Amino acid sequence: MAELHQAEDIKQLTEKVREQNYYFSLLKQEINKVIIGQEYMVDRLLIALLGNGHILLEGVPGLAKTLAIKTLAEAVHGEFSRIQFTPDLLPADVVGTMIYNVKDNDFIIKKGPVFANFVLADEINRAPSKVQSALLEAMQEKQVTIGDETLPLPKPFLVLATQNPIDQEGTYMLPEAQSDRFMLKCKIEYPKFEDERKVMRMVSTSHQPKVQPVIDLKNVSDAKELINQIYLDEKIEKYILDMVFASRYPEKYGLSELKNYISFGASPRASINLAIAARCNAFLKNRAFVIPEDVKDIAKDVLRHRIGLSFEAEAEEVTSENIIDKILAKIQAP
Repeated sequence: MAELHQAEDIKQLTEKVREQNYYFSLLKQEINKVIIGQEYMVDRLLIALLGNGHILLEGVPGLAKTLAIKTLAEAVHGEFSRIQFTPDLLPADVVGTMIYNVKDNDFIIKKGPVFANFVLADEINRAPSKVQSALLEAMQEKQVTIGDETLPLPKPFLVLATQNPIDQEGTYMLPEAQSDRFMLKCKIEYPKFEDERKVMRMVSTSHQPKVQPVIDLKNVSDAKELINQIYLDEKIEKYILDMVFASRYPEKYGLSELKNYISFGASPRASINLAIAARCNAFLKNRAFVIPEDVKDIAKDVLRHRIGLSFEAEAEEVTSENIIDKILAKIQAP
């Protein structure tokens, strides 16, 4: 009887998911007017938006990372700001500062570009650690402290960051504590031949498509509430936890060969974000319940920046993706 009742609940929830997902289909169509052939990147941006998580896009220059983020912000009726990270950037350039008002003979707060719904942190790895730490409070606490005052950031608040993996001169490694704050880290590849042909034709004409706002922040908020109700079975929860625990204690999962390659495993944020991202993935596929493929599909993006590699791994050119592949192959899906 309980199972029948649960099936009815899922059926009703599926109808609601389809209704809400209509708006996100429109959003995807609008983004795809400008971003051609980068479906993986667009899907991950939508998962970050729905999961209220920050996203880090890594790829060589010219893959439309910045354009994709800017287009998403234009298609959602929200505030957008861009910060170009450089080695001489100061924390005050990001969060804001106190300035002296001669008229009132007093100090007032001048808010920085971080006070927006969508903050594009372009080439985030070009800024020094003091700027990274200023952004850290904003990302984690959704607030900023300037002088004696703590100011809340607007809702939703998403940091959408890009970094270039090939140019090492003038770059700084992101601290592990900050990397862990990113819900997803996505590696963006070159477009396919035909997709690049379309891009080339589109950019070389004077008819550039204009992006219109197709959804507002209330649509996003409603969808988030619905996503929290998406059914996550106990077996799927165990599957997620087994995956994360295998990165910490590989020998307990029959993966002893990985032990010397891992300096530290994924944090509890990995489990939380895998569950949230899997629910968002199910929502985008018009489902009111999570299946193992939803978890597998998003696992690398959630885990790749949360597994620390040992010197041995770097010497043998073993990547975090290699480790995740072995974990996914070993852990049996329910």
